Amino acid sequence: MPIENERKFVLDDDGKLERRLAQAPGVTRSIVVQAYLETPGVRLRAIEKDGRTRYIFSYKRPVNGQVVEIETDIDHDDFRRLWKLRQEIVQKVRYSWPDGRFHWDVDFFKGGDGCTYFSMAEVEMPEKDTLPPPVPASLASNVLTMAPAGDLRFTSRQLANRHHAELLMADIRQKGRAK
Repeated sequence: MPIENERKFVLDDDGKLERRLAQAPGVTRSIVVQAYLETPGVRLRAIEKDGRTRYIFSYKRPVNGQVVEIETDIDHDDFRRLWKLRQEIVQKVRYSWPDGRFHWDVDFFKGGDGCTYFSMAEVEMPEKDTLPPPVPASLASNVLTMAPAGDLRFTSRQLANRHHAELLMADIRQKGRAK
C-alpha cells in the first residue's frame, strides 16, 4: 500500500529562492496545475516537466493514522473530461531533488498574476521514519516553521485559497510558529 509520509516547512520567499533552486545542480523544475473534485481525496494533476505533460488521477486519504496515496497516469482526453468537474484549483511551480533516502519538493503557489503568494517545502520520508532529516542548507535560511504533522491548514487544497494562505502566513509571522 502506498503510504505518504511527509513533513512540511513554511518558507519565507525572499524573492530569490526560486531562482537559486532553478540554478542548483540536480534540481528539476515542473509546473503543476492541480484540481480537486467533489469526492474527498480525489484530485487531478497536469505536471509539465521538460516540455512534456503528465496527466494524473489520484486518491489520497488518511486511514488509521497514515495517509494512503494512489496515483495513476491518465490520458489527456480523460483528464479533460474530469477537469469539467473541478472545484478548487491550484497552480504551483515545483522544484524537486533526491536527498539520500529522502525526496524534497519546494512548491511556489502562484496566483493568476504569476506571483508567488505562498512557499512550502515538503520532505518525503520512508514509511517508518518519524523525524524529518535536517533541512538542506539551500533552504535553511528561508524556513519560518515546520507545519504540525497532519495539519489540514497546510494542504494544497486549502492553500489553493489565496486568502487562506495569506492569513496563515500572517499568523505564522506574528506568532513565529504554526500553532
